Amino acid sequence: MQEKKIAIIGTVGIPAVYGGFETLVEYLTQNLGNKLEFTVYCSSSSYASRIGVHNNASLKYIPLKANGIQSIPYDIISLFKAVKQNHTILMLGVSGCIILPLFRFFYKEKRLIINIDGLEHRREKWSKFVKRFLKYSERLAIKYGDDIITDNKAIEKYVKDEYGRESIFIAYAGDQVRKLDLTQEIIKQYSLPTKYAFKVCRIEPENNIQLIIEAFIESDLSLVIIGNWENSSYGLMLRNKFKDIENIQLLNPIYDQDILNQIRSNCTIYLHGHSAGGTNPALVEAMNLSLPVFTFDCAYNRETTFNKALYFKSTYELKELIKNTSKESLKYIGRIMLEISKENYTWRIISSQYYDLLR
Repeated sequence: MQEKKIAIIGTVGIPAVYGGFETLVEYLTQNLGNKLEFTVYCSSSSYASRIGVHNNASLKYIPLKANGIQSIPYDIISLFKAVKQNHTILMLGVSGCIILPLFRFFYKEKRLIINIDGLEHRREKWSKFVKRFLKYSERLAIKYGDDIITDNKAIEKYVKDEYGRESIFIAYAGDQVRKLDLTQEIIKQYSLPTKYAFKVCRIEPENNIQLIIEAFIESDLSLVIIGNWENSSYGLMLRNKFKDIENIQLLNPIYDQDILNQIRSNCTIYLHGHSAGGTNPALVEAMNLSLPVFTFDCAYNRETTFNKALYFKSTYELKELIKNTSKESLKYIGRIMLEISKENYTWRIISSQYYDLLR
């Protein structure tokens, strides 16, 4: 029996084909679709065919892109369409929060739950104007949301310190990925070495790509990074600068999850360079795969890994970790990462936490 109507807005949509929020909605609807009546708002530009129902959730389409500048009207239109048929709205991200003062004037009785995501206004890729806009949107989200979700303990503390408001901590999960053996076909196709460190990410300055690459220039261990090198001048600069270094492979995005998981599952070290954001989906996926994690030293990553990974802030520190960490230590860190993941980052746990909030 359905208990309550919940609208989810702010994502590309489901079936999940994009990123962290989309994967979250995929598993929320899959695990809670028999308890709550979900409507998910989707970007029609991201789906070749439009289905009406997925995971028992009703799908509604908006003819705008869910990312970039169009995310603002996309979220606003989704919000006002959703409010007509749903008492509770789960808003993922703050792009459309500029409209919340007007929304609250007309819909005081509606319950609005907002997951503010990472602190987008701190990302280096944005201009000063965009940073100010995102900060203002965040402020409006926290002022007008009935409940605020933070995905990392460090962001929970930030919301308390910055705005004097309590938030609800709910992280992400990573147990949808599976450890796979590396086939000879994939080894040959991507010219993979026997042992390698691995990283997969968007090629952006706050992910510390150059710092990581420079740590491997004279290393005995190879480095494989998968990312969108062609999408920015920053990515093109890095690829051109390091393309001739023998033990470094800078691969284009791989969208086949089985191939990606083969390469990721069998790395000697998993590198996580993110310095902005909250609980990163790629990091908790790596932890679920029992990979030894070397991560950039910041509050978000320490909270996610419970201070049990290995941390670096400079090329020199990463070089020292690569050189001095024993095989036994790598195996131990991998085991600890898996234990933390099983106790904190499964979709059963995360869905249950959302259910307690939404019901």
